[in-house]
Amino acid sequence: MQDYKKIDYYKNKDVVLRYIPGHFVTPNSHVNYYMDLTDMKSRQREARATGEELAEMYISTEIVDTVLCLDNMEVVGAYLANKLTKAGIVSMNSHKTIYIASAEQDAYGQIVFRENTKHMVKGKRVLILLATATTGTSLMGAIKSVDYYGGTVMGISSIFSAATKVMGIPINSLYSTNDLPDYRSHNPADCPMCKEHIPIDALCNGFGYSIV
Repeated sequence: MQDYKKIDYYKNKDVVLRYIPGHFVTPNSHVNYYMDLTDMKSRQREARATGEELAEMYISTEIVDTVLCLDNMEVVGAYLANKLTKAGIVSMNSHKTIYIASAEQDAYGQIVFRENTKHMVKGKRVLILLATATTGTSLMGAIKSVDYYGGTVMGISSIFSAATKVMGIPINSLYSTNDLPDYRSHNPADCPMCKEHIPIDALCNGFGYSIV
């Protein structure tokens, strides 16, 4: 594979998007860039900076009760919630703080909430947080799950997004295809890289990548 490239976020030097060009397979598509967000999700300084920059997009929001984290974004979600709380964003929870909920998936890939976590969604205004949004398939599942369990999606945030909205809900992202104009996502059956017999570099999901 090629070496990492990076794009600094213009507002904060601690927010850096690292990516690798190539041929990558995700659960829902084939893409020509792998976004390595490991440090942004796991290293304290980068995670804090990422969460706080994402929070800036919701400073004027009235209510956030729960941050639903996809793609192992719980650390970023905690810093996002902390920034919103300090900015005076109201939570309707009895303890006046924001829940950080993890997305557990069943054998069919559907997000489920168990008896001890349903209260984080039912009757709550939920902000969905994920690392990357490409086809929108995972997001649609998350939105439907929140609705099924009685919550309301009040916003969607991601570090990188190739889409601008899903199911009519805008996606607020730090990076977009404006930063990577040649970013491409393809249906596996119609992938031009496969048709040109370009080898797959790695299999990717929310946990990382595995070289094939």
